[in-house]
Amino acid sequence: MRVFKSMNISASGLAAERLRLDLIANNIANINTTRTPSGGPYQRQSAVFAERLRRAVNGKVTGDGVAVVGIVRDNAPPRLEYDPDHPDARPDGYVAYPNINMVNEMVDMITASRAYEANVTVFNAGKTMALKALEIGRG
Repeated sequence: MRVFKSMNISASGLAAERLRLDLIANNIANINTTRTPSGGPYQRQSAVFAERLRRAVNGKVTGDGVAVVGIVRDNAPPRLEYDPDHPDARPDGYVAYPNINMVNEMVDMITASRAYEANVTVFNAGKTMALKALEIGRG
């Protein structure tokens, strides 16, 4: 039934946007992290999405949702601030902070939450259509 296919596509979008929101929250939480186990300041993370495709028996290719193909770290140079009293200060007195812009993170968070809401709306519409189809079948 095509209604279930649309619900599966929406569910893949929900999972992808949830991961994106988790990464944004992690970026914001680590905005002042100057030391990580791997060394150096925290690096911003973001998800990479790709469409999932399905090839039918007749060779036709159709969309089948979204998949997270990876999580990438931002290689932007760190933000330097002069604070000679900081424990992680370099010999010249500068501290390397993550290059995370709070405004950009908030914009990303808003777009991710709107995409999540849109997927919830599509999922609920599919659920409503399936219930209506069952009611018609009973009738």
